[in-house]
Amino acid sequence: MPATRIRITDLKAKKQRGEKITMLTAYDAMMAGIFDQSGIDALLVGDSVGMVMLGHNSTLPVTLDDMVHHTAAVSRGSARALVVADMPFLTYQASIAEAVRSAGRLLKEGNAAAVKIEGGRPVVDVVKRLVEVGIPVMGHLGVLPQSVNQMGGYSQQGTEPQQAEKIIADAILLAESGVFSIVLESIPGELARVITERVNIPTIGIGAGPDCDGQVLVYSDMLGLGGPAVPPFAKQYVNLGDVIKSAARAYIEDVESGRYPSHVRPTQVTIAK
Repeated sequence: MPATRIRITDLKAKKQRGEKITMLTAYDAMMAGIFDQSGIDALLVGDSVGMVMLGHNSTLPVTLDDMVHHTAAVSRGSARALVVADMPFLTYQASIAEAVRSAGRLLKEGNAAAVKIEGGRPVVDVVKRLVEVGIPVMGHLGVLPQSVNQMGGYSQQGTEPQQAEKIIADAILLAESGVFSIVLESIPGELARVITERVNIPTIGIGAGPDCDGQVLVYSDMLGLGGPAVPPFAKQYVNLGDVIKSAARAYIEDVESGRYPSHVRPTQVTIAK
């Protein structure tokens, strides 16, 4: 019997029961399947694909076509987890109509269950319209990677009282506008705790302390696969980068020495002379 997909209502129910929500990024069917079979609640097809998989130095070059492509792969590779797709830079900021079309593609072509957009008050009207037409929206506050040039980097946000109050106000506003969850990225743990207590929707932390309703990590950071600089808050559970390099070196040595594929028993074939 096919697995039942986790829905956005299931995440809210977990918050109400006091159960933690687990989320990882995924960009392809293979990794999506592994995480899905491990029991992860949600998979985020992040625009971090630009840095992790495509070699860019920020998320800004990622296109909607990129996101549709990778979201479809993740959706095909998973059977249970809630699949959330990032809306890339300039696919929702220019107009509400364009935001609806862009989000619609991620659901229709990418088979995502929901989309994620960055920002607070400036995106409220977009959130409301997407929710009105039946597209679930996850919010994102704190460090906003699509605004890296304006923010001057990826440094922690909400450390000053005025800035913290703005993030709280934006979180409440997003919740009132209809988002089903909010990612809180790189903000003080105490600020994340306050937001988590004040909104009735799940908060998902990344570098935001232990008191959020759930946590998300970029999987290459968790698995030690190298790529962009690993943020200080990320926990590396294994160093697969070294394991893979070691395996690749062993393969090279075996091929160069003739040990591979000599270990395979040859198929007996009679060749006419």
